[in-house]
Amino acid sequence: MRSLDIGALGMQAQSTNVDVTSHNIANMTTTGYKRQRAEFQDLLYQDMRRAGSPSSDTGTIVPVGVQVGLGVKTAAIGRYMGQGSLSLTENELDVAIQGRGYFQVDLPSGETAYSRDGTFKLDANGALVTKDGYAIQPGITVPNNAKSVTINTNGEVFAEIDGQIALQNLGQIQLATFINPPGLNALGDNLFLETEASGQANVGAPGDVGYGTVMQGYLEASNVNVVQEVTNLIKAQRAYEMNSKSISTTDEMMSAVSNLR
Repeated sequence: MRSLDIGALGMQAQSTNVDVTSHNIANMTTTGYKRQRAEFQDLLYQDMRRAGSPSSDTGTIVPVGVQVGLGVKTAAIGRYMGQGSLSLTENELDVAIQGRGYFQVDLPSGETAYSRDGTFKLDANGALVTKDGYAIQPGITVPNNAKSVTINTNGEVFAEIDGQIALQNLGQIQLATFINPPGLNALGDNLFLETEASGQANVGAPGDVGYGTVMQGYLEASNVNVVQEVTNLIKAQRAYEMNSKSISTTDEMMSAVSNLR
């Protein structure tokens, strides 16, 4: 009976749904995290009687056929790239993106990764780096004698140097945008890699047309809606139970057949 396999596929699909939802909830406080959503498709159909086939030699056709579905499959796990709320930290090296764009990060492999996490630090040489010590592109180095750092909404970085009246311009943070951000490949550690699906990175300055601005002393929070995720968990649990019930019902029907005398 097909219902055994169909019910099992339904349980697997809802198990994936719960995995994705649990991952969202686990990252509800992760800086710059973008929530995911499991997306499903129905499987192939078995044609028992094809619609449009001749039903007689006088030219009549079958108006509605008989197709039996074979279950469900996970088609994609999409990522919702909506803006997260901005949280005030008052740390001069914390930078949030308001609008479109990603920070560019140099990986040890030589590749360029992209991130919405603006929790920046200074390394031993004064270079602006991520929490893992990866340099930000383009490289910005803060002098040892800098009293404070100021970053304006256009990404320009200035340092107040002891004994100098004018602020010293250290460079400008650049942002990268993509035609299809959900197509980026997630690496973990709040990092993404460019793929053929995402398209090539377009680099520009914060505030340019099509690019967001940056805000010093803020971080972008996760865009996970906890109430919605808990509701999704309940829905997935009920769907899992219903698929399990279909398997139990099929088992009872097969048991009844095997007990026939």
